[in-house]
Amino acid sequence: MKPIFVQLQCAPGKTYEVADAIYQTELVSELYSTSGEYDLLMKVYIVEEQDIGKFINDHIANIPGIIRSLTTLTFRAF
Repeated sequence: MKPIFVQLQCAPGKTYEVADAIYQTELVSELYSTSGEYDLLMKVYIVEEQDIGKFINDHIANIPGIIRSLTTLTFRAF
């Protein structure tokens, strides 16, 4: 399993609804409210062979209230 981090920008007033919908998918390891340009930060573990873009599009980006996402990949450095 590899971790990816996804920042989500939500429509005004929709952050709590988006967060609830994300938790209902039972795919997220951690979910945080953040300040700045993005409203939520989530950590997800996916299998090595999984296509990250397809995973995000199929399970996250289609949630109503999400305007934009930014995915950050992680690499084992140590």
